[in-house]
Amino acid sequence: MTAIQETAPVAAREPSRAWRKMKANRSALVGLVIIFFFTALAVLAPVLPIPDPLATSWSAIRKAPSATHWLGTDDIGRDILSRMIWGAQASLLAGVVSVVIAVVIGVPFGLVSGYFGGWVDMVISRVTEALLAMPFLITAIALAAFLGPSLMNAMIAIGLSAMPIFVRLTRGQVLAVKTEDYVEGARAIGLGHFDIMTRYILPNVFAPIIVQATLTVATAIIAEASLSFLGLGQQPPAPSWGSMLNVAKNFLTQAPWMAMWPGAAIFLVVIGFNLLGDGLRDALDPREA
Repeated sequence: MTAIQETAPVAAREPSRAWRKMKANRSALVGLVIIFFFTALAVLAPVLPIPDPLATSWSAIRKAPSATHWLGTDDIGRDILSRMIWGAQASLLAGVVSVVIAVVIGVPFGLVSGYFGGWVDMVISRVTEALLAMPFLITAIALAAFLGPSLMNAMIAIGLSAMPIFVRLTRGQVLAVKTEDYVEGARAIGLGHFDIMTRYILPNVFAPIIVQATLTVATAIIAEASLSFLGLGQQPPAPSWGSMLNVAKNFLTQAPWMAMWPGAAIFLVVIGFNLLGDGLRDALDPREA
């Protein structure tokens, strides 16, 4: 068994090489810095010296950016900077939790489908293809409308909509790995299916899953903003970048800063995750020197 384990080319056994490649990739580091910046803001929101994001002021309605309100105020006098920082919690949480749901559900199905093949593979693959035939955002909107408007239901809807991507990806990776010599050796010494899948196959297909998860977080953040914009995500008065855009669309000429800042934040976070995902793909690819 030791000999078999030594031959298994698990990418995670070379973290230092992957990190060296990441550090050499400037765009990936830029993405990492962007993600760290917004994550730090979201985590530190309760202790930062900023106004209450729900506090209104009828004397400060739609005020332009100033020394008092750095990013201006909204239609009922709430500080936009404060709402931006607290809204980062909803957007980042939705992105991460949605992808966790998609991975937790999708990877086991893809693992079973690719490993066993036959009628099991046929059933799972046909269902997956049917789900992939529907546009991602349309599926998320339909599920969110069915479950009801809330941030939690939006995360569940986005996670279930993204799940088929991980089923297909995992299945394809398993089909390529399950014929390797170390897997055949594990079968030869009498290991059960569960042990082979979890100890020998899954660790060797996890690198592309991590890359896809990172890229899918960006998609999930856009989806959460879209659902909140439509009133199916974070509910007012709780701050969310999508719901802020929904309000701002009514005041584009009078107060353009109301739409500019949440739009820029969504753009930067999505760019950050995409840059990081591209960097991880290069760093974890064993074919790259």
